[in-house]
Amino acid sequence: MIIYPAIDLYDGKAVRLYKGDYDQMTVYSENPAEVAQKFSEAGATHLHLVDLEGAKLGHPGNLETIKRIIDKTDLFTEVGGGIRNIETVQAYISIGVDRVILGTAAVNDEEFLKEALRLYGEKIAVGVDLKDGYVAIKGWTEKSALSAEEFLTKMENLGVRTVICTDISRDGAMQGSNNQLYKKLSTEYNIDFIASGGVSTMDDIKTLSDMGMYGAIIGKAYYIGAIDLKEAIEVTR
Repeated sequence: MIIYPAIDLYDGKAVRLYKGDYDQMTVYSENPAEVAQKFSEAGATHLHLVDLEGAKLGHPGNLETIKRIIDKTDLFTEVGGGIRNIETVQAYISIGVDRVILGTAAVNDEEFLKEALRLYGEKIAVGVDLKDGYVAIKGWTEKSALSAEEFLTKMENLGVRTVICTDISRDGAMQGSNNQLYKKLSTEYNIDFIASGGVSTMDDIKTLSDMGMYGAIIGKAYYIGAIDLKEAIEVTR
């Protein structure tokens, strides 16, 4: 299983939201590139970035910061947050982003998703943010009419290879990952699932790794010291 330490970006800083609430934001670092370098030193090979301004506004807000991170590390980098047109995908790919995550756009604009997949194939991932069994959109501020099952079946049929699945109710809450959900998804779909939201203990890491998850994102648990990144990476090797 691949460990993806996460940096959520807002105004060029590394921050965390509580359950996606922009009013409950904690700033962890003024220098996200430095944070990414620490991940690399701990043995990380992959990095998960979220442009929170992008998720809220629908256009990139941290392009320069992301470029700085890519220039200073050798990490495989995936980026999500407000990517709603092919120009934004191209902008990220052009600065060296390895994988671009489509969220709201994958729900609302199937033609854009198909075009992105046609042009960039496995460089395109889809973020599925679940709220009460339904797909949430627009930085988690709205709940769509699509159930998780309907949406994931459609993604599989379109040829989406990688899906980042977040249980919003667990995100940043340090309540543990929704292992039952991830086990169900990984057995039902031919998709590489990355678990996100609530991965808060070494037990979560071990359980997800043992069930054969493709990847797991570590966010708040790293920043507050609940998970040692180096140890997590060693456990999943």
